[in-house]
Amino acid sequence: MTDTTIDKPVKKAPARKKKTSTPVKPKGKLVIVESPTKAKAIGRYLGSGYKVMSSMGHVRDLPKSTLGVDVDDDFTPKYLVPREKSKTIKELKSSVQGARELILATDPDREGEAIAWHLVQATEPGDKPVSRVVFHEITPEAVQDAMQHPREIDMALVEAQQARRVLDRLVGYSVSPLLWKKVKRGLSAGRVQSAALRIVVEREREIEAFVPVEYWSVEADLKQQDVAKPVVFRAAVNKIGGKNAELSNGDDAHRIVDELRAGRFRVASVKSRETQRKPQAPFTTSTMQQEASRKLGFPVRRTMQIAQELYEGIDLGKEGIEGLITYMRTDSLNVSAQAQQAARAVISVKFGPEFVPASAPVYRTRSKGAQEAHEAIRPTNPAREPAAVKAFLSPQQFRLYQLIWQRFVASQMMPARLDGTTIDIAAGQLEQLDNPPYMLRATGSVVKFPGFMKVYTAGRDEGDKDELDKGALPRVSQGEMLDLVELFADQHFTQPPPRYSEATLIKALEEDGIGRPSTYAPTLATLLARSYVTTEQKKLIPTELGTVVSDLLTEHFPNVFDIGFTSQMESELDDIASGDRAWVPTLRSFYDPFKTTLTQAEQTIQRVKLKDEPAGEDCEQCGRPMVIKMGKFGKFMACSGFPECRNSKPLLIKIGMTCPTCHEGDVVERRSKKGRTFYGCSRYPDCDFVTWNKPVDTKCPRCGSHMEQVGKQGNLKCPACGHTGTVLPAAG
Repeated sequence: MTDTTIDKPVKKAPARKKKTSTPVKPKGKLVIVESPTKAKAIGRYLGSGYKVMSSMGHVRDLPKSTLGVDVDDDFTPKYLVPREKSKTIKELKSSVQGARELILATDPDREGEAIAWHLVQATEPGDKPVSRVVFHEITPEAVQDAMQHPREIDMALVEAQQARRVLDRLVGYSVSPLLWKKVKRGLSAGRVQSAALRIVVEREREIEAFVPVEYWSVEADLKQQDVAKPVVFRAAVNKIGGKNAELSNGDDAHRIVDELRAGRFRVASVKSRETQRKPQAPFTTSTMQQEASRKLGFPVRRTMQIAQELYEGIDLGKEGIEGLITYMRTDSLNVSAQAQQAARAVISVKFGPEFVPASAPVYRTRSKGAQEAHEAIRPTNPAREPAAVKAFLSPQQFRLYQLIWQRFVASQMMPARLDGTTIDIAAGQLEQLDNPPYMLRATGSVVKFPGFMKVYTAGRDEGDKDELDKGALPRVSQGEMLDLVELFADQHFTQPPPRYSEATLIKALEEDGIGRPSTYAPTLATLLARSYVTTEQKKLIPTELGTVVSDLLTEHFPNVFDIGFTSQMESELDDIASGDRAWVPTLRSFYDPFKTTLTQAEQTIQRVKLKDEPAGEDCEQCGRPMVIKMGKFGKFMACSGFPECRNSKPLLIKIGMTCPTCHEGDVVERRSKKGRTFYGCSRYPDCDFVTWNKPVDTKCPRCGSHMEQVGKQGNLKCPACGHTGTVLPAAG
């Protein structure tokens, strides 16, 4: 082929003078941390002799498109620098070359240790001195002290993190494609994630299989005789003919009511005793997540985001940027002596010397496989009260800081002292009271000395009871006759175990030794993102998809996703971190039987077709029934005639009230692309009514607008005038 292109003359650019490069003398010390906020704070503490830069988190990882692990070469990971991190690495590498010394100040846990090691591999410092420093709070004292105590990178911690990363990659990248093939694309499996899903599914099965048992209680309201203003108190029948009261039907209960109505009541005994209630330990990651869920209504992931902000540093105006809490990923209950002394000083001044114990309390970690010699989560300066920093914090930051401050200060205070009283009451005909046919019991408790309760009381899960709920009992004497006010016979049924909330699932995972502080939030996020579970009134409910996936994995990978086996693997990872176990043999002992199980599962698992849930209406385009399907952003309605008919629309969940704007459409629950629930008119876009809070069919007494439900307790607020204080009536 003949080239007919005509070459045009090209104007030459003027020749550039060659620059003679002279070696740059390294100057200063380079400190690398993970985040810009952390870098800014630390740079201020260290001064001009240091340059502080941020790695923006991890700088190397396994590839996304392939397994990235050579299982035949001792599970060698094939790390690479992600494309979005190439510029960061280039800048870091250049700064390393120009520095005299490299100091790695990443977070004080396995993940942080691994990031430090990856930074060395990626920036290639060569012969330059490289050291590792750790601090558990971002304050001038902690950072400067850490700089005085550098060490080498702890390769045992690095290998433990690497073993976990490789182990999770082997499981996820082997089992997830199997789920795509046998169930549907986009699913995932994970060593911790699938064990957590199994716990939720098994609890749902317990609830479905539960058979309620009827039982009855008989109670009496009583009061003292010959007292000017007698206090009415309640006592329950607890003995019948000297045996424990067990009433299984209404006939027996009402017969007893009739007999008691004709009887007399006499105090048989009064027992009082003082009890102590000790304060709760300061927060670990899991207890902080649980309590923030119970008391603040924060999702676990949001709690960790806010805690990260408080740890890395808040601009406190004239004080500059400073971390307000210690490192937030920890399962340790240790507290430094300095922090204890600071808390004791605050308690003495704010509440009085009587609230300060003789010696600082010591708390023991009870969670399975607790690791890392960290401190508990606490304020970096206990004297920095929440009110003093409120102006510098967002509302959510303030609420979490206040919770952490209260919990820590309370943990260093005196126990509360309670006065408990038990009154046993003989009931029957007057001549029977020495050997009564019925005994009733009333119990009550009051706070004698509040101790730590002056600052903080823990939140409670569903079904938890507190003796203080019953309040005080009147002072009565043995042999005193009492008057009957009213009798009650109530029917009850035994209740199934409650569904898990985010808080109680984390508690179960921790108790079973599944996962670690850094894994709880992403585990829950994945279960929700994959539509394996949904939330209803903050309870986790497995979907049909989640149940199918859990059953498949449990049946065909009985060991891999067994709760005990998952816990055992966590213990072995801890042994690697402490240097007591080698990581390659540990992975080999797992992988060889896992590979055999995987091969068998690929041959035996049958294709699963998920059932479509009827939507209860017909397609307006072709007349066939509409069905409910699960999509990326939750449930939606689609025509059962797909692919011939491609009609689909959002699934509108009515909340039972008419739109307050147009008065024609229904208010329906919707979900944003980020998964957040909001409320709007079913006639959208013809009506643009929308709100984040749930509207209720109650009018504001001040301006007449519809109120909205806000907060955990069902409190109401008017979006028009801001009036608050109305509370939703109790269910039933």
